[in-house]
Amino acid sequence: MSTNPAGVLAQFTRRPPPPGERCELCGEPLPDEHRHLVDTTRRSLKCSCPPCHLLFTRPGAGQGRFRAVPDRYLTDPDFALDGDGWNRLQIPVGLAFFFRNSALDRFAAFYPSPAGATESELDPATWDAVIGGTRLAGLLQDDVEALLLHAERDRPATCTLVPIDVCYELVGRMRLHWKGFDGGAEARAALAEFFGRVESRARPLPTADGGAP
Repeated sequence: MSTNPAGVLAQFTRRPPPPGERCELCGEPLPDEHRHLVDTTRRSLKCSCPPCHLLFTRPGAGQGRFRAVPDRYLTDPDFALDGDGWNRLQIPVGLAFFFRNSALDRFAAFYPSPAGATESELDPATWDAVIGGTRLAGLLQDDVEALLLHAERDRPATCTLVPIDVCYELVGRMRLHWKGFDGGAEARAALAEFFGRVESRARPLPTADGGAP
């Protein structure tokens, strides 16, 4: 999904919306916590009320222009990515997310930076060799879900299947809080809170041998 980062990030870096924010499809009032749709034509996110979101969970609804962003978080206890694999992805920081753009029929890779979402060149052969064969990649829904990778020094890299809007929330947080060369304490705190929330919501897949993780 070749998304317009500036348009998407505006939803997370702007000040809280005034009372009375409404669904961008039907105009119904929205609560502070609400769901999103992916506009596959404009490559952007739209805020939606529950009925509109439910409508576009159906395949082919609206001729496929809008797709409901799911609310599932999955991890794979068997996932493993070493330093060599991360280097092959050519991501210069320890955070990245990957999703399939159905219109372009390819996977895209982005990483957060102080300037916003930065796209990284992703060679299809590298994707296939490093991540494409994983169980989480096999479950990924086009346009609306992403694989979020997080690598910290001296710790194994993690991979979580998340809703695509969560990735842009992360990018928005980093853009809002980042200060100086290393981000600063505020950005690190925001990052820790974000991944703590993702971890609490994630459901592990059964292990490859069929047992509990």
